[in-house]
Amino acid sequence: MRPFTAPQLNPASETGWRRTWFDIIYRHDTPVSRNFDLLLVVAILASVLAVMLDSVASIHLRYARLLYGLEWMFTLLFTVEYALRLLVVRRPLRYALSIWGVIDLLSILPTYLSLLIPGSQSLLVVRVLRILRLFRILKLTRYVEESGVLVQALWRSRRKIFVFIFAVVTIVVIAGALMYAIEGPDNGFDNIPLSMYWAIITVATVGFGDIVPLTTTGRFITSVLVLIGYSIIAVPTGIYTAELIGNLREMDQEARSHDTRGCPGCDLEGHARDAHHCRRCGHRLPVPMA
Repeated sequence: MRPFTAPQLNPASETGWRRTWFDIIYRHDTPVSRNFDLLLVVAILASVLAVMLDSVASIHLRYARLLYGLEWMFTLLFTVEYALRLLVVRRPLRYALSIWGVIDLLSILPTYLSLLIPGSQSLLVVRVLRILRLFRILKLTRYVEESGVLVQALWRSRRKIFVFIFAVVTIVVIAGALMYAIEGPDNGFDNIPLSMYWAIITVATVGFGDIVPLTTTGRFITSVLVLIGYSIIAVPTGIYTAELIGNLREMDQEARSHDTRGCPGCDLEGHARDAHHCRRCGHRLPVPMA
């Protein structure tokens, strides 16, 4: 399973304005489509910057109207983009339910929802919705091919990482219960959840110092947890790195056996390098680049 791989979409119409906009939006090998992508990247970065500046009280008081207007301008721009992406594909529901469709929806939904939740009693909810607009930064991953490789490696190593996290949680629960029994409320370990919090920051080798053991046994357990923490920090990194190297090798092998020539007849890509005709329609393929 490849969770961040773009869905294979087909144009809703082989000719006409839908086909034209499909090529502009979903293809990235023409000057017009590249300019469209560049415009979206600039808009995404500018909208995220506007949200960040709006959170600064002094800037908000001085430029509230300007930032509000910019927010709606970007929201309308992304709304038009989202609508076009749905209109020009043959199966819009498939795109809407894909990871890219969900990200596009998250980039515009908070602004519209904030209109439906007015009033001082909902200020916290409105603030959360405003912060959710920062999800627009995820739209940039559409234009970074390497992001798919990174996420795919993380997805393929999910079971090993889950086992690792389960082992860490087990250690934290046991250590928290022990420290609650050894130190007790008199030394700041008022309950097991609080003791588990202490165990987490100890294993992570952060050590805020808000809760510290005072008994000899408690300090011994602390020392053991710190050593365990240093020992297990490299485990998820090693798991992820191994999967990432495997993905890169697969991509290298695939790149050697396939190219990205598009069929002039049906636009199908991913043919073998030694292929002379399209495997779908039989049309003559362009000469591969050296």
